[in-house]
Amino acid sequence: MVSDVNYWSKVLKRLFLLALTIGVILIFFKLSIFYMPFLISFVLALLLEPIIRFLMKKWKWTRRISAIFVIVISLLIIVGILAWGVVTLFSEANNLLDSSELYYNKAKELIDSMSQNINIMNRIPPELQSSLETVENNIINTVTNWITGVLTGITNWVMEVPNLILAIFFSIMSLYFLCTDKIYMIDQLEHHLPETWMKRLSKHIKEIAKALAEYLRAEATLIFISFIISLIGLTIYSFMGLNVPFPLLAALGIGFVDALPILGSGTVMVPWAILSALNGDIVLGIAIIGLWAIMSIVRQFLEPRLVGKHIGIHPAFTLIAMYTGYKIWNVTGLIIGPILLIILKNIFAGLLDKGVIKAIFDR
Repeated sequence: MVSDVNYWSKVLKRLFLLALTIGVILIFFKLSIFYMPFLISFVLALLLEPIIRFLMKKWKWTRRISAIFVIVISLLIIVGILAWGVVTLFSEANNLLDSSELYYNKAKELIDSMSQNINIMNRIPPELQSSLETVENNIINTVTNWITGVLTGITNWVMEVPNLILAIFFSIMSLYFLCTDKIYMIDQLEHHLPETWMKRLSKHIKEIAKALAEYLRAEATLIFISFIISLIGLTIYSFMGLNVPFPLLAALGIGFVDALPILGSGTVMVPWAILSALNGDIVLGIAIIGLWAIMSIVRQFLEPRLVGKHIGIHPAFTLIAMYTGYKIWNVTGLIIGPILLIILKNIFAGLLDKGVIKAIFDR
């Protein structure tokens, strides 16, 4: 009887520690979203640290001078890219928003034409025909409203310039202090925390930071490559006179969707090619399929080398994590979900090796 009490007390203790750890991680993510400018500066500081160390070693500069030099050069590059991207994206989003009614009419004409070609409307009762037309209009209106809402959201986000400038200011200042006073901050942390805590914390942070860095580097590389290939291809198509009026906006969407495991860029590009061909623009349809084939070949070649070997998480679990994150945090959760999965995988590596249920309930 006593052994049973001891056993269940150990089980409850393990379950409590597991729940407490997950709760702390979720709270940490909530705080990370709230303090997003500081989180961005922390990630940038991690990325810039190797360059700062290289300059300190190569040119014998102090940490402060090396950090200031690297920060200034990095900010100039980032500001230049963002300025071009925001201006172009804002222009294309406004043009697409103004053209939404035109796309609505084209889509309706295409569906009506398809219905007439297969002579469906002549074979069904008028009541059912009316119902089908209602469903058709509802689908088109829903898609149009969704596109309008997304583009309006982008436009409103761009218009939030004062808040954006304030966030950038805090990010730059915190980046400066993180890069120049890193040693001082670590010393202060060691001074205020127990030594055993620092050892465990340092171990977990290094492992998690390494795993996250590998994951983010791999995903960022794949997204960037997909974005660049699609942007170059669509821009060339636009210069050739094909019907690609918004190459940057389309490339951003393709790059984002290409980051989704299993789905990939074909989720957008294949329907786009089919609709273009059905609309009579066969050349554009073939061109889009060709661009998708190039992107797929490049991704199939790079993905195993960038993701699978380093992360060790099956795409199915990544997909589940993205969906779970989306249900909890909306669009932001698509990024948070996989990151949270990687953190949990590293923290509970011992449980996973033994088997989670077995490790908790094993005597």
